[in-house]
Amino acid sequence: MSTRPESWGDAPAMAEPGCPYCGRYWGDLGEADWAPPRRSRRWWRVVRRVRRLLAIVIALGVLGAVMFAGLLLITPSVGDAPVLARALAQAHRAPFPGPSAPVQFTASLVATEDHRFYSEAGIDPFATVRLVLGPLTGQPDQGGSTMYQQLARMIYPPGWPGVTAEAEQVVLGIKLAISYPKAEILQLYSEVAYFGHGYYGLDEASCGYFSVPPARLTWPQAALLAGVVSAPTIDDPITHSAVARARQAHVLARLVATGVLTRVQADRAYRQPLHVEDGEHAGCSPR
Repeated sequence: MSTRPESWGDAPAMAEPGCPYCGRYWGDLGEADWAPPRRSRRWWRVVRRVRRLLAIVIALGVLGAVMFAGLLLITPSVGDAPVLARALAQAHRAPFPGPSAPVQFTASLVATEDHRFYSEAGIDPFATVRLVLGPLTGQPDQGGSTMYQQLARMIYPPGWPGVTAEAEQVVLGIKLAISYPKAEILQLYSEVAYFGHGYYGLDEASCGYFSVPPARLTWPQAALLAGVVSAPTIDDPITHSAVARARQAHVLARLVATGVLTRVQADRAYRQPLHVEDGEHAGCSPR
């Protein structure tokens, strides 16, 4: 016998509401006892969390776009980059413009400092994500600076501390990438970079460490110099020769990984003597 309320009378069965899951009438279930199945409740919780996460991501994206637009407006123009590079080189008594950076050095520099240099637009999104997530996950800084950002750090002293300074360098790096061809970026970099032991610019470093002009650098010599620029004091080839050699091995391995050299060529280059000396430009004709 049905327990439907008498008030329903003889209404057609099709008009009588019922539970879509078990087929029983609402009156049989009671108003307070029925609830959707547990699986349905779990699904709606997942949907709500996804919606909440999407809202947060969208809000952060909008906030980031607004901050980026603001930084584009307040950061200086990079039209004076060659002028500032000249002033910096002259302050360190380095020649400007210096001799053209040879392919051995530029290939070594790109391979170890920014292997996406030729395909990026001033910012490496993968490295930037690692840089941002590093402090959140407790991982050490794995490096997120492109060569554009490194050049910006050299010629444009940061105007703000901390994270704001890093954001400024990102924006300046993008402006440099838009404003100058890649060959000029590499040339400016080689002219203002510090190579340790008091040597500023590739010309001084090549003549000072090896008594040869940049055009005559070999692969092992160029790899050593490219490895020095990230930590020139620690990797000084004269005062810390073992550390510098380890960096040279790293750069040669990067040249293999990026397809510039074969493993056989890299091994041969590492075995070649470097003849590092504190020559103070002795016997070096930079031009």
